[in-house]
Amino acid sequence: MIPTLIQRLSHRDKPSAFPVMRQRWSRLLFLHWPIEPEVIQASLPPGLTVDTFDGRAWIGVVPFYMERIRPVFCPPVPGISWFLELNVRTYVHDEQGNSGVWFYSLDCNQPLAVEIARRLFHLPYQHAEMKAKMEGDAVRYDCQRKGETVAADYRYRPGGELRTAEPGSFEFFLLERYLLFSTSRDGRIHSGQVHHVPYTFVEAECDAWSAEPIRQAGCALPEGSPTSLLYSPGVDVSVYPLR
Repeated sequence: MIPTLIQRLSHRDKPSAFPVMRQRWSRLLFLHWPIEPEVIQASLPPGLTVDTFDGRAWIGVVPFYMERIRPVFCPPVPGISWFLELNVRTYVHDEQGNSGVWFYSLDCNQPLAVEIARRLFHLPYQHAEMKAKMEGDAVRYDCQRKGETVAADYRYRPGGELRTAEPGSFEFFLLERYLLFSTSRDGRIHSGQVHHVPYTFVEAECDAWSAEPIRQAGCALPEGSPTSLLYSPGVDVSVYPLR
């Protein structure tokens, strides 16, 4: 069942369940390349279908800051609740038309977060050496996957006035995602929901970018520069139990 716009909008509603975690995602860079839908479909587990915009599938690289990560009833803990993450993703929907994100990999420089996410959310987290710093309004962001010889470097800054995505637009398709899908060892598909206000974003100006994480995730490197480069200052997020 292909998702309708009403279904896509409904995922932004606050769930009736109680959240299990709070966190903030900050200084996000969204890089996206078009890819043939059949290539993505061949990489997905049974029960998930590639989600397309104007007939094309998309693969993305998203480096960002994870901040104030903690269980709902706990305060943030210095040294544990702040770290970096970079994910390689595409967009899918299930048989009921629920649209969400499929992660090929998620690099992280917090070992505890890697192990928790692997066990509780069945997500392909990877250990990495990462660092980021601000240089004026620009972010200097570096990621070195453990066991890999090639690093991924990003230099990016916001390039305009903040706005929100118009429902049905390309930016809405890429950014407004509130479900993730994962599979456990028995092959069962799970879904998890997050809730936050819609992203504010601008076009990103990139002095350096890398598609290397796509290769590291087991996908073919895309040709050329990213078609879409977006920046968001971030959102506060509630995380709900996996189903």
